[in-house]
Amino acid sequence: MAKEVIALTPKMPDQASLLAALHAGGPDLELTATDDGAVVQLCTAAGRPLVSVEAPLLVHAPGEAERLLGAGTTAPELPYWWTEVRASTAAPEAEPLAESVCGRLTMLLGGTTWPPGAAHTARVPVPDEPPGAQDFPTVDALTDSTAVVLSDRPLLPLTAWLSDTLRATAQSNRALHLVTPPHVSLTLPLRTALGGAPNRWVVQDPQGGGYYDGLSGARLAWQNGTFLPIDGTLADAFTAEAAPTEQRRLTVSFRTVHAPDERLVLGRALEAAWRHLTGSPPLGWGTAEPVNLPWSPHQLTDLARDRAPAPTQLVAVGAPDRPAIATQRIARTTAGVAEEITLTLGYEHPAHVPLDTLESLAATLVTEHGLATMLTTVRAARADLTLPPQVEGPPVPVSFTLGPRDVQKIGLPRAARPPIATQPRQLGSPASPALHYPLGDGTDPRAWTALQTLGAYLKTAAGSAGSRP
Repeated sequence: MAKEVIALTPKMPDQASLLAALHAGGPDLELTATDDGAVVQLCTAAGRPLVSVEAPLLVHAPGEAERLLGAGTTAPELPYWWTEVRASTAAPEAEPLAESVCGRLTMLLGGTTWPPGAAHTARVPVPDEPPGAQDFPTVDALTDSTAVVLSDRPLLPLTAWLSDTLRATAQSNRALHLVTPPHVSLTLPLRTALGGAPNRWVVQDPQGGGYYDGLSGARLAWQNGTFLPIDGTLADAFTAEAAPTEQRRLTVSFRTVHAPDERLVLGRALEAAWRHLTGSPPLGWGTAEPVNLPWSPHQLTDLARDRAPAPTQLVAVGAPDRPAIATQRIARTTAGVAEEITLTLGYEHPAHVPLDTLESLAATLVTEHGLATMLTTVRAARADLTLPPQVEGPPVPVSFTLGPRDVQKIGLPRAARPPIATQPRQLGSPASPALHYPLGDGTDPRAWTALQTLGAYLKTAAGSAGSRP
């Protein structure tokens, strides 16, 4: 498995310290860089990649080292620099070389390394060998259809290089397959970015041998240069019944739409939802993990403007003692500037989930932030918001909110009388109301039937309204 080593330093890794660290393999190794310079690679003279060093990140968000590297991780005082080094699986010298690079950085700059005890400062001899044919030197295997990345990191996040690899594989019409041992978990932002097939999370099966899909449980085998389902069955390791848990996860997925305006500030809807549910705003945001920037809707907006018309994907985190994480996608649409947000919060006990605040949250988003739709669900799952390669309790719908624009399109009399047991409540302006549909308390799976019935009814009603002369 590939090895990641991370240096956490109070001082910035400048050019001199990075060159000294990269000298860990001696003077005969060569440096290359990606087109944008975000990743520097240490290679043999023949061009064989050994280690990849990401551009150092200045981390302002508290708790990121503990969240992503483990509760026992000791990080320097904020802000500190996070430098991630990834060893290639193609050479046995790569792992000790990555450890020496990080060891030399912390020797020069102070700080700590992860994993604990991995760092050293010894020179690592590297015999030269012919380079392998590799279009993506940051991945571990490449075929015409699939890029394979191996990792045994206990918690695998959406790092900058992994985000770049996802984009590059998509642009080359390839799938990305992450291959891990069964003890590895994913962060929610990585799970969201990974999506589903053809991308996969491939997990080594500890019981039956072989592999299985960590998201669906399907048994997999390497066939024709990719991992494919083999027999239509699920791996026992995926379906093994976990011990009952009192922990809960609340997910609020909502979409807002704004008229394009030079004064528009994005991120305020997410901040309003975060404050409503936790009592405080997000603490940090970024385009990958670790989240490194202090929360700032204005800076977030500047980034989205710079990237437009391409969409912008973001991650936000909160205080370490209040598990919460959000992904946000900002894109221009025919209706305006859309923000698609998924905010997930963890709770140690079902009684702690603030179900009684969801209607007032919907009302705030309707009246102040251009809410289009909002779906809330609750599931029995880890409160630390990590995703294991094992089946978890299904999410159960709690409520759905339809914004004023779609209510007006359907017609209030029709939208307010759906064929479900509970009736909606009007929110916002009486002249142009939104409708909030309660579906349950998050304990009855039959709420899915109510949601499906509601969705089908609203879709049909919208279609009928659109076809009127």
